Amino acid sequence: MTESAAPLAYFHTAGPAADPITRLGWGLGIVSIAVVVIIAVLLLLAIFRKRHRSDGASERADEHAMAPSHKNAGLSWIAVGTGVSTLVLFGCAVWTLVTLSTIAAPRTAPRVVIEVQAYQFWWRVRYLDVSGTVLLTTANEIHIPVGQPVRFRLSSGDVIHSFWVPALGGKMDAIPGQTNVTWLQGSQVGRYRGQCSEYCGLQHAHMAFFVDVDSAADFEHWVDTQRRPASLPAQQDLAGARIFMNSCAGCHAVQGTEAHGAVGPDLTHLMTRKTIAAGVLPNGPSFLKQWIASTQTVKPGSEMPVVRLSASELNAIVGYLATLR
Repeated sequence: MTESAAPLAYFHTAGPAADPITRLGWGLGIVSIAVVVIIAVLLLLAIFRKRHRSDGASERADEHAMAPSHKNAGLSWIAVGTGVSTLVLFGCAVWTLVTLSTIAAPRTAPRVVIEVQAYQFWWRVRYLDVSGTVLLTTANEIHIPVGQPVRFRLSSGDVIHSFWVPALGGKMDAIPGQTNVTWLQGSQVGRYRGQCSEYCGLQHAHMAFFVDVDSAADFEHWVDTQRRPASLPAQQDLAGARIFMNSCAGCHAVQGTEAHGAVGPDLTHLMTRKTIAAGVLPNGPSFLKQWIASTQTVKPGSEMPVVRLSASELNAIVGYLATLR
């Protein structure tokens, strides 16, 4: 399943951290439907079944005949139903515990470690080496190698969020002051949508992210590209770079420049991303202009302030941002 399919569909998954959950969900769903159907059928039989009584029987005899007994009150059915229900529930419990054990940890130790920190309403993504040193920083879009487990370290910079990529794994909360650990693995190359699944404020529904499962070669190329500093702006983009440093560098970072802001997303390789504003808009010069000029119209309640720029300044900044590849 890729982005072109239903973006948050979880009936078809593509990873060993999600596949057992899908099978369990289908199984428990089928059992639940079967229980409802069986109970409904038995209830209808009980309602419409005619009781056979002799015409000459007295009222007292009728009452005695309706009293519970092993012969005519269906106690054997109750015993059988209780026994079958107990076995089914026990089987479901065992299946659930086995599934939880299966997805608790990957079979092989992850070689890629990604730190994800949630904010209202976007995601900071850092790739770490074995010592915990930050290799690169990006935002809202994650790349992982196909067929390899990846460890995720989740935290929050403000309120409780929840990290969820339905096609690749289950939910895990991102909590302020606490680091939760989970893992994902993609079995198929593709692009998968994730979503904050814990209500976190006005723009909770517009707090998406994407996981690109790449081939090994594509993943290495992407990492190499992301670790490079930003290219120096061409002559025609110098004015935009200066305006950016004066107006935006307090919140955003661009590696290789004097912009080291940590409040908003790192923009070093902004144009390698397919979306902006945590999935709200496609990435491109016209959408960047719309986002910068009308932040609170596009995403009301977001933390990005409205920057007062003239038309020429806005065009210059967008021209500079378009060079960040």
